[in-house]
Formats: sequence, structure tokens, C-alpha cells
Amino acid sequence: MTVLHPTYQVRRAGPRFGAEISGIDLTRPVDDATADALRREFIDHRVLVFRDQHLDPDQHVAAVRIFGDPFDHPTARRDDANRLSYPYDVSRTGKASVWHVGGIWRTPPFSIESLTYQAVPELGGHTLWADLQAAYDDLSDPVKALLESVSAVYDGDPGNYAQGSDKSAVGETVEQPVVLTHPDTGRKGLFLSSGALGLTGVTAAEARVLLPFLLDHASSPDYSIRFGWQPGDFVLWDNLATWHYAIDDYADGPRRYRKVIATRENFARRG
Repeated sequence: MTVLHPTYQVRRAGPRFGAEISGIDLTRPVDDATADALRREFIDHRVLVFRDQHLDPDQHVAAVRIFGDPFDHPTARRDDANRLSYPYDVSRTGKASVWHVGGIWRTPPFSIESLTYQAVPELGGHTLWADLQAAYDDLSDPVKALLESVSAVYDGDPGNYAQGSDKSAVGETVEQPVVLTHPDTGRKGLFLSSGALGLTGVTAAEARVLLPFLLDHASSPDYSIRFGWQPGDFVLWDNLATWHYAIDDYADGPRRYRKVIATRENFARRG
């Protein structure tokens, strides 16, 4: 299904969430009306893909700035052209092929993640996203009530989340609620990542049953969409409403991209 807007087109990626935006050139500034409309698309669809953009680091940061405030990551390697852009090459940094939420070490985690692709394998290398809000909606009321008082425990060292880093032993930890009320919409959703060390608010025996159930439930195909990539593609997603999985089916094929992340903690209040 394609929806026409005066300055772009929207093609939904699935019945629950996700969309491709076409007919817009993000290498150039967008007017205020278009920026407002794109922000509404992001709130509605939670994952937006813009094909064939070929953004340089400054343009990538500017595009993300439409949606939030770019975040200066404390441990990621910065691009020489723009300190808010972080280059990755999986041949050196390794792959992150697990279901995860970015910035889980931070309270609150950053709101937006985005990628621009420079090189991709000829076949494979797709990315999955799953809708954590829809996954929450489908839980029974008694389970929802239980989860309101449950948190997940994670490694609190941001350095241990950087691709290619030498991981240190877990020291300081951070807790994140398993049910998150989205700051922009007020909608509740599951909020968890596969790196969870355990749960609080339940016994250890209960956590050993509950945590695998939640991880399995939230990664169900019922809640997921899938995108493949070409060089020049740009994608951004709501890190507080979805989690994602980069499929490792391309052996030693190339995968190079830049990442820009953002918060909406002050941005949303500016209107």
C-alpha cells in the first residue's frame, strides 16, 4: 500500500509497522512542513527506510536531526568528517547478530538509531525489526500486570557494547524496566535486549523461566519486518519501540555502514 504526500510517498512494509519513504532527497535540506510530516511518519511507523540517498557524514547527521538530537557516543569510534557519525566495517569490528536494543547501558537509552550503507553483500545481510509494542499488546492481562514491577539487569559499561572492543568483566550494572511507556505516544511496550543478565522483581527461579519466554515472544515472526540493502540506503528506527537483528548469512561478504544515534529527551519538548 502506497500513500501519497505532497512531497514524498509512503509504502508500508507490514501491517503493524515499518515503511519506505520515496520521492525525497535527504542530501538537501527539507522545509519545515515536510520535516513535521516526516516526524509524524516516524512516530506512526517506527522504522523508516529511504533508498538511494548516498548521504555523507554531515548529511547523515543533518537527516537524523530532523527527528531528534544526535548523540555523542562515549566509546564508539568517530568518523573523521563528523564526530557524531560512527563508521563500521564488520570485517574488523565483528557482527552483532542477536536481537538487541541499542544503548541499553544508558538511562534512558537513546531514542533513535540510524544507518547509511556504503557496501553490502551481493546476497543476504538483511535486517529484521520486531515491534515490541505489539508484542506487549498480545500478552495476557495477568502477565502484563506482573511485568509492571519487573526490570532487566544489563552490563552498565558502554565500552562493552562497542563492536570490536575487548570486553571486560561485568562490573557496574544498570536496570531497565521490562515494560516501557513510550515518551512520545504513551503507548506501552516490552523493552528488553538479549544481553539481559537477569530480572529483578521476581525470584531467580521465576526469572529463568520468564526471561527466555519474553525474549522468544518478542522475536516472533508475528511482530517482525525485514529489509534488504543496497549501497546508499538510509534507515532509522525507534529504539524505544522496536528491537533489531542483523542476519549473518553472508559469510565474509562486505558490510560497511555509518551509524548516527539520537535522543528526543529535549527535542520532543521543543515541539
